[in-house]
Amino acid sequence: MVQVKQEYSVEEQAILAKKAAKKLSLLTTEQKNEALLTIASTLENHTDYILQANKIDLENGRKKGFNDALIDRLSLSTERIKDFANGLREVTELKDPIGDVLSSWKLENELDVKQIRVPLGVIGMVYEARPNVTVDATGLALKSGNAIVLKGGSSAISSNKAIVDIIHLALKETSIPKEAVQFISSTNRETTQQLFTMKEHIDVLIPRGGASLIQAVVNNATVPVLETGVGNCHIYIDEHADVEKTIRILINAKTDRPAVCNAAETVLVHDAWLQKHKNELVQAFKEYKIEVYGDEKTVKEIPDAKEANESDWAEEYLRLAIAMKVVNDVDEAIEHIETYGTKHSEAIITENGQAAARFMSLVDAAALYHNASTRFTDGGALGFGAEIGISTQKLHARGPMGLPALTTIKYMMSGNGQVR
Repeated sequence: MVQVKQEYSVEEQAILAKKAAKKLSLLTTEQKNEALLTIASTLENHTDYILQANKIDLENGRKKGFNDALIDRLSLSTERIKDFANGLREVTELKDPIGDVLSSWKLENELDVKQIRVPLGVIGMVYEARPNVTVDATGLALKSGNAIVLKGGSSAISSNKAIVDIIHLALKETSIPKEAVQFISSTNRETTQQLFTMKEHIDVLIPRGGASLIQAVVNNATVPVLETGVGNCHIYIDEHADVEKTIRILINAKTDRPAVCNAAETVLVHDAWLQKHKNELVQAFKEYKIEVYGDEKTVKEIPDAKEANESDWAEEYLRLAIAMKVVNDVDEAIEHIETYGTKHSEAIITENGQAAARFMSLVDAAALYHNASTRFTDGGALGFGAEIGISTQKLHARGPMGLPALTTIKYMMSGNGQVR
C-alpha cells in the first residue's frame, strides 16, 4: 500500500477547514459556481495524472484479491473523469439553497422574523473505495457553502490524493480558499478516530460505504452523524404483477450496477405468480447469470438455486446474486422487509392498486417504488445533481442528499428597539 505523507495533523486540517468555512459562507453563488467550473476543467486537463495514480491503487487492489465489483468501484477512466467534471457542471445549474427564506412573519410587537438556510459549516466525509465520492462530495459541499474534510479508504489513497491535488490547483485560481477542501492522507486508524471526536471543529460526519464502516462511525463518533445506509433492497412481485414489467424491472434493479447500494438484493415472489410465470423468471436468472439463494420452495422451483441461510436474507451481495423467498401475500412480504430491510429502497410490482397502496403505506424506507426499479434512488436520477449519500435515518435528512440536506436554518430577527 502506498503511504502518503501527512503534512498537517488531523486537528490542524480541521482548524484550517473551519477558518475557510467562514470565508466560504460570504461568497456569492456566482463565485461558487465559477470555482466548480474551474475544478471541472482542471480535472479534465489532468486526466493522465489522475489515471497514473489510479493505476497504483488498482495494482494494489488486485494483489489483495479484490473481487470484480470492488475493482469496478475503484477503477477510473477518461470517461469516468469526464463524468466527474460534468457532475460538477450540473451542480452549478442547481439552485443555491443558501440564503433561501423558508418562512417569515411579523410578531404583534412589530418584530420581523425570518427563517433562512445557512451552511452546516465543516463536513467530515468518511468513505471507502469510490474516488468519485471525492469529487461529488467536494462539489456539493462547496456549492452549499461548506468546507469539507475528506477521509477516503486506504484502497483508493493514491487516486484520492491525486484528485485533491488537482482540486487544490484549481482553487488557487478562484475565490474559494483551497483550505476549504482537506484530505486526510494518513491511513492509520488513529487519524480516523480523531476525526470522529472533534466536535469543536467538525459540524457533521457523513459516512458512505459498507455496514462495518457506517457502524464504526455511528458507534464511535461524538460529532453528529448524518447516517447513510447499506442497501438490502427488496422487490416484491405480487400475484397481479405484469410479467413483462416484472422481468424488466427485476433485471435492471439487479444487473445494471450490482455493486451499488440501490441494486436489488432480495426478491419476494407471490406463490400464485410463480406458478404461472416460473419459466420466464428461470430464463431471466439463467440469461443474466444470477445466482439464487432461496427458501425451501425456491430451491424446489428454481433450478440451481442454493439453500439460503439466515445471513442471506440480510446480505448486501453487491454482485450477480440474489436471495429469493416465496410468499403468500403482500403482508408476508412487508413483514419480511420489516425484519431484514435497511430502510433504503423497496419496490412492489403489481397491477393491483390496493396491494400497491398497502405496501407503500406500511413499508418503512427512504424510497418506495410501485412498478419501477430501485435504481432510481440516486441524486442524479431524481434531479438533485450529484449526491453526497443516501440517508436511511429520519432526522434532518432522508433519502438522496443533495444541496438542501447540507444546510441548516438560522432565525434572523429585525426590530426597532423591542424589548421583552
